[in-house]
Amino acid sequence: MYLRNIGPFTAGREIQSMYRKVSGKSAFALTVNDRTGIEKLLRDGALIQSQNPKLLAGLLHHKLRSSRCEAQPADLSLVVSGSRVTYRIADAAPRTGILTMSATPMPGCIMVASLLGATMIGMELLQTAPLMRDTHEIVTLTVLDVAPPRYIPLSV
Repeated sequence: MYLRNIGPFTAGREIQSMYRKVSGKSAFALTVNDRTGIEKLLRDGALIQSQNPKLLAGLLHHKLRSSRCEAQPADLSLVVSGSRVTYRIADAAPRTGILTMSATPMPGCIMVASLLGATMIGMELLQTAPLMRDTHEIVTLTVLDVAPPRYIPLSV
């Protein structure tokens, strides 16, 4: 069996041009846990249910390739899975949600398996980034506040 037409993911190149590196370092950072979670979403096919799975996969692959690695525990200003994030899209009113690696939609949660969540993960407080809407319109996403994840200790 021969495989043909193997090459880089075309949507990845489009996404790379949307993000630029600032003073030699990546525009975003991912923790080891976030990298593992993104790889699991890509491997398990959890993106198929999204509006634009190819674009979303390209964005997540780009983030895995080009983000800097952040030590754990992460800086409190970094958006990581489990963080409560207050954000603004374009000039709309601010919204708040918890960033989650779950592929199942839940009230009050922002899935990394969505264009909003995939764009948001790895951003820092007051950082802006281009966000492609489901209508293919590009708007500005701004992170206004980040509250670190709250971990509930297991009872013994």
